[in-house]
Amino acid sequence: MSILIEKLALYFEYPFVRYALIVGILIALCSSLLGVTLVLKRFSFIGDGLSHVAFGGMAIATVMKLSNQMLLILPVTVICAILLLRTGQNAKIKGDAAIAMISVGALALGYLLMNIFSASANLAGDVCSTLFGSTSILTLTKSEVWLCVALSVVVIAVFLLFYHKIFAVTFDEDFARATGTKAEQYNLLIAVIIAIIIVLAMNLVGSLLISALVIFPSLSAMRIFKNFKSVILCSAILSVFCAVLGILTSILAGTPVGSTIVAVDIAAFAICSLIGWIRGGVSR
Repeated sequence: MSILIEKLALYFEYPFVRYALIVGILIALCSSLLGVTLVLKRFSFIGDGLSHVAFGGMAIATVMKLSNQMLLILPVTVICAILLLRTGQNAKIKGDAAIAMISVGALALGYLLMNIFSASANLAGDVCSTLFGSTSILTLTKSEVWLCVALSVVVIAVFLLFYHKIFAVTFDEDFARATGTKAEQYNLLIAVIIAIIIVLAMNLVGSLLISALVIFPSLSAMRIFKNFKSVILCSAILSVFCAVLGILTSILAGTPVGSTIVAVDIAAFAICSLIGWIRGGVSR
């Protein structure tokens, strides 16, 4: 144990490790806040759909040789989040079909563009790293960290400011609309915020694993608590803990960062499910 502590202390002397932990904690916190709302509204796969859109945006940015890809990926993902919400409300195209249509289309077009305009000798490796996460979280620059901090503060501030409205829209959208709440605007706000989180999380867990970061902490918290505020708090704590443990384990064991974090999230879900089952048995 002392050897592990000494090894971690040595790693913490490097700025890239500290940057990775800061970004990981912020992304985990932001994703857990909106995850509960997405799960309860049965719109969990919006994260999966937007992650594929972000991959498509990254492919376009790579083809255009942009030095700061975030300048293209973020607006493209936000615009698609708005389109996804509008299309999902269409009577002819339901929400799940809209997500599948946009996500698969963006993924296919992104991969096609990367193949046609490939400037890398290892295209398969680049695509795999983008989809499943890579060591990019350990190569963050100070400007990227500050950008993540700024966007995370905006996400957290918006969530806290509109907490009661988001709560109302989450549980009973029809009643919220009847009481004068502009449900469409708050649904749009949720979609934009989750789009920002998706873009931030690409460096941490990769495009295909982002949904796990959004969904697992929320589902884990719901196994133990029933109150909305308690679920939010538990989800945030679990998400941050799993992200930190996943990043540290990845650094020590040399495993992929994204996959390791998701594996820790799965273990936490199993433990929370067991706790919920035991509590349910005792209460009966």
